Amino acid sequence: MARVFVDVVLKPEILDPQGQAIVGALERLGIDGVHDVRQGKHFELEVEDGLDDATVTRLADTLLANPVIENFTIHRP
Repeated sequence: MARVFVDVVLKPEILDPQGQAIVGALERLGIDGVHDVRQGKHFELEVEDGLDDATVTRLADTLLANPVIENFTIHRP
């Protein structure tokens, strides 16, 4: 078995109200230096060793992310 990580975030052109709320909260807490926050989802998949990237990409593109408004990246440790 192998582990695959899929991170999903909103595309840069899509407004991220939760990220903006975090930036505002950081400012109120007096934490400087953070100019933008993009929130997202992190998935950890346990897969068969032979599962190829094309299959993981299809899985992420059809089930884990909305390709109209989100981008995803796949990481294998």
